[in-house]
Amino acid sequence: MQTAIGSAVGWGLGNMSIQKVQNNKAWFMVMPVLILVAISAIIPLMTVVNYSVQDTFGNNEFFWVGMEWFQEILSSERFHNALLRTLLFSGLILAIEIPLGILIALAMPKRGWGVSVCLVLMALPLLIPWNVVGTIWQVFGRVDIGLLGHGLASLGIDYNYTQNNLDAWLTLILMDVWHWTSLVVLLCYSGLVSIPEVYYQAARIDGASRWAVFRFIQLPKIKRVLLIAVLLRFMDSFMIYTEPFVVTGGGPGNITTFLSIDLVQMAVGQFDLGPAAAMSLIYFLIILMVCWVFYTVMTSYENDEQSNGGGA
Repeated sequence: MQTAIGSAVGWGLGNMSIQKVQNNKAWFMVMPVLILVAISAIIPLMTVVNYSVQDTFGNNEFFWVGMEWFQEILSSERFHNALLRTLLFSGLILAIEIPLGILIALAMPKRGWGVSVCLVLMALPLLIPWNVVGTIWQVFGRVDIGLLGHGLASLGIDYNYTQNNLDAWLTLILMDVWHWTSLVVLLCYSGLVSIPEVYYQAARIDGASRWAVFRFIQLPKIKRVLLIAVLLRFMDSFMIYTEPFVVTGGGPGNITTFLSIDLVQMAVGQFDLGPAAAMSLIYFLIILMVCWVFYTVMTSYENDEQSNGGGA
């Protein structure tokens, strides 16, 4: 009897046609986001594109110049120097902050009350606004009242970030390392704590060294978050503006005039809207290209992991 009832119910459910209800009203929930993106991003971008291919002599009269501003920027020695300074700064920041962040994350405790203390201490520099960070280091590096500047002067070290090129670069690098290494630490730490304990138990049984544990267990497991950390730090360091502008203002001379500072000087200081618009688009395309490269690397890495897992 039960078998007959079950067969009947199964036959009825099998022959029941399930109709999917089409309801496009949910797209109206996305409209506020689309409007916000259009107002905050797309419309300003189109305005910049418009300025980059036109010239004006005032009175809202514009003249078509085509790709003239782009050719002028790409052939400008001023742009080349600013780009090289920015790339050098980003390279130094990545070379310092990524290894340092990994080392600090490895040294942090994985359990106990020390975890909360370390996480709070790591998060504190990230909570400080960028302009405040610049002001802090501007005062910190002063020879007369700054702790760093006065301390170095008392030791007989000639330090002056407003007049010496090397001192200006070292100050900016130290400032960025102090401010943003915590981001790398937190990202790497989140990857480390997600590693199951059985991996470490197996490594201890095999007698693996500390370097072997890092190379074959920890590093492969944090590769994804490490790529994200490298991408974020490159983007932030490549687009840095507020901190060096507050501390050095691009000086001494033009030694710390990065692309962002040079762009603002051209647009606001010289009021060359056409070249500034072309330069901002080139700036944007460079960052977009780097993001695409990182996305391609991450996607290929995930595909390799899936193929290796499937083969296993």
